[in-house]
Amino acid sequence: MVGNFGRKCISYPGRTFNTNPIDIMSISFKQAKFATSAFELSQLLPDEGAEVAFAGRSNSGKSSAINCLVRQKGLCKTSKTPGRTQLINFFELDQDRRLVDLPGYGFAKVSKQIRNHWDQVLTAFLLERQALKGLVIVVDIRRGIGDLDRGLISMIGDSLPLHILLTKADKLSRSATRKARLATEAQLSGPNQSVSTLSILSRQGLESLEQICGKWLTFD
Repeated sequence: MVGNFGRKCISYPGRTFNTNPIDIMSISFKQAKFATSAFELSQLLPDEGAEVAFAGRSNSGKSSAINCLVRQKGLCKTSKTPGRTQLINFFELDQDRRLVDLPGYGFAKVSKQIRNHWDQVLTAFLLERQALKGLVIVVDIRRGIGDLDRGLISMIGDSLPLHILLTKADKLSRSATRKARLATEAQLSGPNQSVSTLSILSRQGLESLEQICGKWLTFD
């Protein structure tokens, strides 16, 4: 996910999504545990059950957001050096549900060959994996949606429910946070696209993130 996401949107009508109201208490995010990492498509876990994937720029706070969701400080390794996540990391909630941490993009200093590899692997993962029920794109609220984020949003199109998570909300005032959220919402057009904010420090906005992930991970 370190490329430019310039590919044409592909729709997969065979992929089904749950839109029914759910009780998120039936899903325990606190029980998340590391399952495996993958570099190649052949190394992915079996394409079954339900998954929610997290993507974002390397300095967006993606790992911290996942750790906040599962209430574990060290599940996803954070680093002061952007671009350290170079694998697709799977975290099991139970035998049928998983969270997926995708490689950060924007700052990873890797070769062109590796960039091309991730473009191919992650495009196939995001557009073809039937177990994938939703994608959370993590964005630093102070930066807003960037070109790489827009490229990913365009590629996904209406093939997958999408949520923009504006992190580091504690860095802005309440009015500035609301303005940033409204500005982000104005840039989205799909019926299955939404926006929320999150402060890692206060956990304000965590309930909204739990609800959107819980909805996607709940079977019909």
